[in-house]
Amino acid sequence: MSDCRVWLITGASRGLGRAFAEAALAGGDRVVAVARSVGPLEELAGKYPDHLVPLPLDVADRQGVFAGVERAAAAFGRLDVVVNNAGGMLYGMVEEATEEQIRAHMDVNFFGAVWVAQAVVPHLRAHGGGRLLQVTSMGSGGGMATVGFYCAGKAALDSVSEALAMEVEGFGIKVTIVQMGGYDTGLFTAGTTNTEPLAQYQPLRTEMEAMWGDAVAPEPETAAPAIMELARLPDPPRRLIVGSQSFDHVLEMDQAQADLYRSWEHLSRIAPG
Repeated sequence: MSDCRVWLITGASRGLGRAFAEAALAGGDRVVAVARSVGPLEELAGKYPDHLVPLPLDVADRQGVFAGVERAAAAFGRLDVVVNNAGGMLYGMVEEATEEQIRAHMDVNFFGAVWVAQAVVPHLRAHGGGRLLQVTSMGSGGGMATVGFYCAGKAALDSVSEALAMEVEGFGIKVTIVQMGGYDTGLFTAGTTNTEPLAQYQPLRTEMEAMWGDAVAPEPETAAPAIMELARLPDPPRRLIVGSQSFDHVLEMDQAQADLYRSWEHLSRIAPG
């Protein structure tokens, strides 16, 4: 991998994707920035005319993704680092969500990421390897009321990415599942689809909103140094939690899960399987 790397970043028009693109460009790398609408990238493209190529693309369109990745690879002659970051939020209770909302959500958050991975692996393999960063969430280890489908999509991507990492490691392709903590990305505003609330869930909805609280999330650019360092590591981890507070929360959740299993170990061991 040369000193000047070529990045392909999906969901690059705002939030974490935008922050990662800006950090890569500031470091002298080249970036193909993917977004449904590339209008927000015009100013950045003007600042880095020789290093940034905006690419309009809907990751839910599998055929479009494969064609787009071909254009991305041709833009600078190769791909070195792929950041599978595009995603959205479906906010509401499981019962409230419509089939259309659920399918549209999974088309982007899960299937879209799979299409990108399928499309980039041949290019990375042809050049002897590369990095594939699969952006999931600190909440991918379990569901939570009001954000169940978001957690489900990220959990599915976690599992597929574990399998993919084993499958492509022999080609020199390093896959890292990047479990992002909470950042001020606009996910709960511009990136959110809301269900039609049912009155029966209003007490729980109020409780969950109070739990989320009014805490100010850190800016996306504060996460970029960890991603830049991750992309430089010769032997990167299979998984990485990004966020100091999130690291503690994930370990607490994992411990609580382990404690739950232990508390019912006697019932588990009744069965011989």
